[in-house]
Amino acid sequence: MSRKIVISILLSLLALAFFSCDNSQVTNNGTIDTAYPHNNVISQESLPDTLNETSATETDTPHSIDDPSTLEYNTEFGALIYLDGSKIYTQSKSVTVNGTTVVISSGGSFEIRGTLNDGKIVVNAGKNETVNLLLNSVEISCSTSAPLYFLKADKVNIHLQPNSVNTLSNGGEYIAIDENNIDGVIYSKTDFSLKGHDGKLIINSPAGNGIVGKDNVSFNGGEYIINSASHGLDINDSLTIEGTSFTINSGKDGIHVENNEDATLGAITITSGNYNIESAGDGISAGTSLDILDGTFNIITGGGYENGEQHTSENWGIGGFGGRPGGPGGPGGRSRQQESETSEDSTSIKGIKSDGNISIVSGSFTINSADDSIHANSSISIKGGSFELSSGDDGIHADNTLEIHAGNINIPHCYEGLEALDVIVSGGDITLAATDDGINAAGGTDSSGFGGDRGGDRFGGGIPGSSGDKGSVKISGGNLYINASGDGIDANGTIDISGGYTVVCGPTVGDTATLDYDTTATISGGTFIGTGAYGMAQTFNNVKQGVIAVSVGNQAANTEILLKDSSGNTVISYAPDLDFAVVILSTTEIVSGEDYQLFVGELSGSVKAQ
Repeated sequence: MSRKIVISILLSLLALAFFSCDNSQVTNNGTIDTAYPHNNVISQESLPDTLNETSATETDTPHSIDDPSTLEYNTEFGALIYLDGSKIYTQSKSVTVNGTTVVISSGGSFEIRGTLNDGKIVVNAGKNETVNLLLNSVEISCSTSAPLYFLKADKVNIHLQPNSVNTLSNGGEYIAIDENNIDGVIYSKTDFSLKGHDGKLIINSPAGNGIVGKDNVSFNGGEYIINSASHGLDINDSLTIEGTSFTINSGKDGIHVENNEDATLGAITITSGNYNIESAGDGISAGTSLDILDGTFNIITGGGYENGEQHTSENWGIGGFGGRPGGPGGPGGRSRQQESETSEDSTSIKGIKSDGNISIVSGSFTINSADDSIHANSSISIKGGSFELSSGDDGIHADNTLEIHAGNINIPHCYEGLEALDVIVSGGDITLAATDDGINAAGGTDSSGFGGDRGGDRFGGGIPGSSGDKGSVKISGGNLYINASGDGIDANGTIDISGGYTVVCGPTVGDTATLDYDTTATISGGTFIGTGAYGMAQTFNNVKQGVIAVSVGNQAANTEILLKDSSGNTVISYAPDLDFAVVILSTTEIVSGEDYQLFVGELSGSVKAQ
């Protein structure tokens, strides 16, 4: 309900007021006129999670009023702080005013309305007190500091009035006013939450971060538009987001959560929401872990995949049959491990990144990144979702284990598609086109695992230890289509296919192979169709179902491969998208030792299954 109250006018003319935007130090605090009764302040417990439009203040209050005593507001939320340009009206004993700076010195609930020119709201309450702020069509600008500064409290809760539009802006520089390095439009030294209630908050920070939280921060509902020269969100300890819409344009990371003093902190949990992020740095970056349960993500980093590091064909060699001229020990080559080491100090421009683990349960992801689209310094687990990934480097990279259990993953542009020490695919639909390896199980951090001369007989086994025996690819389910200009599936250790439907389409040029492994390649189930180059070809060397591996000369792309059994029944029919010279086929229908008829273009003949 609403009622008319008489509100005292506070016009402090002190030139040296504490917390003022002219950065003066404490000399005197303005005090309010207490002649009028203090409005009752509701507790956090009585603050509803969802505000009804009819129970909150009207949103069409003018920014300038002739008679503040006629101002109406909702007493159910708490005390009113009305902003009128350079004037501030209130009756709360918990509020002092110094010029254009409002200081809230005790816990309670406060509704803020109107426009404040070159000023700010400071929360400096007790360390065990909670402060609730309702932003109701607020516009606050501060030329040299943060429009909202939460210095001390147990927690601050920001509510957005339903259907209101609120704007907070910095003027283009941040000048110190105390020992804290204030560098965001909202700057908090304490835990705080933002509850949107279908309201909107616009943040403009041309010289720093959008929102800075030194402790734990949570978002629930609302729409946030953030334009910042640095990070959009810069949080220390943890960030939790549910049902929130973000549009972020940032000069560094879109969302950055990291505690430089405590490596155990820096987690992000996203349960739902919409995220439109365009950043010069990472789209979303977590210091310890990143858990995504659902949401819609549209992320562009570093201008997109076309601005990624240019990888040349010397990384995998061209034309030779006797090894990798670009590998370690060869002339002039440089591995991706070396490239990574030379660019350690460069800006990270990944789509979604965690220094620890990443877990994705569901969601829709459209990522166009100059570096890896999804990257974890530890492990990644994908249990569902829809992914459209374009990367200047890896589509999905994990230093340790990459597990894909379900989901629809399309990677039309990347240097390498899936890369980890151990790549495990048990389900999902995966389509990728890579300018180097399709799947790479590498023995080093963020490297392709280039190493040594494979040599040996064509269609022969690997050379244990030639590149180290670490790294594995295990496929037990799912549908995979790999179009690779390098190796189709490359493992420094082992390859194990026990299920699923896997198609590898490789080139006929360069030091490439459909399968590239150093110890064993086992097939015991599923379907495998592979084509590619002949010069360095390998096939499965541990066979538990029938395999046919043959050289077919130089065949043009889209030439049909047709395999029939002794009764004339079609076992496999496929037309590769790239030129090919080798065919490797295996299904549960192919029986070792049996004869089959193979037709490849104008070629035909009888082949015996391995």
